[in-house]
Amino acid sequence: MSDAPSPDLEQNPLVRETFRIPFDEIEPTHVVPAVDHLLAEAEAELQAIVELPEGAARTRENTLDAFESLGRGLEWAMGVVSHLESVATTDGLRDAYEAVQPKVSAFGSRVFQDPALFSALRDFAATDAGKTLDATAARLLEHTLDAFRRNGAELDETGKRRLAAIDVELAQLTTKYSQNSLDSTNAFELVITDEARLAGLPESAREAARARAEQKDLEGWRFTLQAPSWIPVLTYLEDRDIRRQIYLALNDRASEGELDNRGLIEDILRLREEKARLLGYASFADLVLEDRMAKTGEAARRFVDDLRGRSEPFFVEESAALRAFVAEQDPSYGELQPWDVGFWAERQRRALYDFDDEQLRPYFSLEAVLGGLFDLVDRLYGIRVEPVDDLPVWHESVRTYRVLDGERDLGCFYADLHPRESKRGGAWMNSLITGLPHAGRPHLGLICGNLSEPLGDKPALLTHNEVETVFHEFGHLLHHMLSEVEIPSLAGTNVAWDFVELPSQIMENWCWERESLDLFARHYQSGETIPEALFAKLQRARNFRSASASMRQLGFATLDLSLHLDYAPKLLAGEDHPALLDFAREVSQPFTLATLPERYAMICRFGHLFSSPVAYASGYYSYKWAEVLDADAFGMFKERGLFSPEVGARFRALILARGNSRDPAELFREFRGREPQLDALLEREGLVGRGAA
Repeated sequence: MSDAPSPDLEQNPLVRETFRIPFDEIEPTHVVPAVDHLLAEAEAELQAIVELPEGAARTRENTLDAFESLGRGLEWAMGVVSHLESVATTDGLRDAYEAVQPKVSAFGSRVFQDPALFSALRDFAATDAGKTLDATAARLLEHTLDAFRRNGAELDETGKRRLAAIDVELAQLTTKYSQNSLDSTNAFELVITDEARLAGLPESAREAARARAEQKDLEGWRFTLQAPSWIPVLTYLEDRDIRRQIYLALNDRASEGELDNRGLIEDILRLREEKARLLGYASFADLVLEDRMAKTGEAARRFVDDLRGRSEPFFVEESAALRAFVAEQDPSYGELQPWDVGFWAERQRRALYDFDDEQLRPYFSLEAVLGGLFDLVDRLYGIRVEPVDDLPVWHESVRTYRVLDGERDLGCFYADLHPRESKRGGAWMNSLITGLPHAGRPHLGLICGNLSEPLGDKPALLTHNEVETVFHEFGHLLHHMLSEVEIPSLAGTNVAWDFVELPSQIMENWCWERESLDLFARHYQSGETIPEALFAKLQRARNFRSASASMRQLGFATLDLSLHLDYAPKLLAGEDHPALLDFAREVSQPFTLATLPERYAMICRFGHLFSSPVAYASGYYSYKWAEVLDADAFGMFKERGLFSPEVGARFRALILARGNSRDPAELFREFRGREPQLDALLEREGLVGRGAA
């Protein structure tokens, strides 16, 4: 094969990694030829590591470093294509992505099963150079050898073939799961033509629903399953039947017909369990948690059960108080249904604290929130965020920025912040290029969300929860952009998944402090900061039903672990087992106030668990685990100054800059000076010193 790509490939924007990604030029027809070429290129790189020139010795450069860069072009191209499939999907792009994904997955599996490659790395580890590596490179070598073992390098040929087949099938099934979730979300709409039925709905939500109807040339108000549409309905709308319709539509997504994810979930669970057993692990949870802070599935379950035990008495108390409130307000209302809880909880909060989230919305224009966020990170970490206008984008609404540390260019990022039908739901951060800024190689990343949009002549006005979402995803981005690790696979967010949420969740704390809110929370018309009386209401209401919120997260974590520790083994063994939705309902019911529907199908859209071969599978507990870390870490800022540049520099140097170059538990201990303390989280949630029934 010629080293140079063919003339057609020379024009293909996916063939060579570039910082200035030509998103506006990439077409579905580019995907297959580019990936085929890059697979061949990666294969040649692999052979070059294995087959050294005659007489050449194993060195770091020709073995460990060469392995680290193996398939980098392929990884970059697939990252770009996967991203586009998430934010600007089309039938053509979806088909192209599905065509290449099995090949790429198969190659990835084969790399870590190649006996000659494994032997080359072990041979290097036995050399003097391999034994005297610096700490970061030694960690890379250790992790690489472990990854070979965990990916089947020590299996026989039959086992390797089966493992490779499992990996390909998991890639295909999880992609299909994601696509079904998106398609079922887009398939629903509810159009209301009688304005009287919108009683209770805030004006901002009405305007947005009207705009959504106009976009489709419809009369009335159009509601969808995008978060900015359904959240106000379930929180404020008085019409119980409309709330019921929206809730059931949310619940039923991807659970019936052509878009039914139930069979996919069972297949995914069965294959994950088979993979773990093939590799010698007792469960898939043990396989994926071995190199995380929790280490085993049962340790993660003990952590979740411990927090549940501490939260449950308060949850029982909160549930009884809400039922009593409803009975007092409307004695004939009857049993609370799932579509009632948010609505009545909001009314109870108003009654207790005279507080309504909509009161804050005028103070959170998106432009001001971003400006305040950028001001905050300048104060904490000494970095500047500036808009740039020369990066191609995938949609006209996407924003682009550069991050500077003095005169040093740390890199650029994209911000895609509003919903579209071609874009999946939720909020996330991705890295596109992991660089090394002090060597002149900048980082490139992105954040995505589905936030409230501008309406008419009004700017995008966010809820407080949406503000937290922006800060959260930007925390992940900082972990990427401020990385100083010279080895990409150990840099940035490439850390244990029960540590990765620390940099994101700690950022949410500044959304609750007066000093930091005053940086950006200003009325979009008058420019005034949040009035003291309204701020006081926000603070008093902060821990309203905090135990219920905690139990909700613990319920998701319990369901995740139950599926992978209890349900999946039965599937693999062919033993009798409950129907999937029945199992999910039984596990989830203790964590929620209202009786769940008979067909409780939330699991069919639980993308955290099933949108990729691993994702947060057996790892959803990470959110609560990281909350313990972030509450304790933020305590140092509270102690020494909310904008303390000294604490900021310490957090940047020991957490944000270090990636996975050291054990995360060591990094946290060095930052905080001790082990993390659970009480910090319980105090923040108001669950210490509070009476419970």
